[in-house]
Amino acid sequence: MNIVPVWTLILGVGVFFYVVLDGFDLGIGMLYGFAASRQDRNLMMNSIAPIWDGNETWLVLGGTGLFAAFPLAFSIILPAVYFPILVMLLALVFRGVAFEFRFRDAEHRGLWDHAFCYGSAAATFAQGMVLGAFIQGFPVSGRQFAGSAFDCITLFSVFTGIALMCGYCLLGACWLILKTEGALQARARRQARIALAATAAAVGVVSLWTPFVDPDIARRWFSWPNIAFLSPVPLATLAVSLLLWRAAAKNTVRPFFYAVALFTLSYLGIAISLFP
Repeated sequence: MNIVPVWTLILGVGVFFYVVLDGFDLGIGMLYGFAASRQDRNLMMNSIAPIWDGNETWLVLGGTGLFAAFPLAFSIILPAVYFPILVMLLALVFRGVAFEFRFRDAEHRGLWDHAFCYGSAAATFAQGMVLGAFIQGFPVSGRQFAGSAFDCITLFSVFTGIALMCGYCLLGACWLILKTEGALQARARRQARIALAATAAAVGVVSLWTPFVDPDIARRWFSWPNIAFLSPVPLATLAVSLLLWRAAAKNTVRPFFYAVALFTLSYLGIAISLFP
């Protein structure tokens, strides 16, 4: 029995759950620096306090699953993205320490507030760079990675890093709309619309840029009849973006689920581009 498709599905689902579930609390971490008062910062922190560390379990599943099921791919991918992976892990540790010490070390609370915000931003940017490097592909010779640890740092991967920061801010703002009220919720609504505009623009740029990165991706999306079968994905993405724009202005529950739907469609687009 060929278990490769099964493990591919398991890892794909695990990575998706990590992106969505840890994405919104990383987004709140980045928005944390724009909070108007200590009370708002406390509310933002409390909105994710019960779940923030559990969300990162999906990251552990992805890493260990890749090592266990696809050791050859693990041995190629890890050296190729070693630098952004290292930055991401250090930032996540730094962010976790800041989360705990903010409540315990009141004298240096400002320091831990900044650490939480910058750690969230650094971890998100590094994840986006890993995504960009993965889309570009890795040079392989004799079943080994043939490049350097810094080949992943390109204009495309830097842009995907910024794009993911915008997307996570969108998820975080929509979570705050769902979980807060009053002035903080009103600010989150404005931030959600700004983040949505930036995310939609970034998704459009990446979608147009990706076919130029890999000719196989261009053929998959733009050859006939593929273009007819796959066109519902970008059209649905546009429709969800418009629904989210409207919901962010007045609805409380729908924005977060529309944001998750937007990430789902984007993830589906990446899967179509890269599979198998």
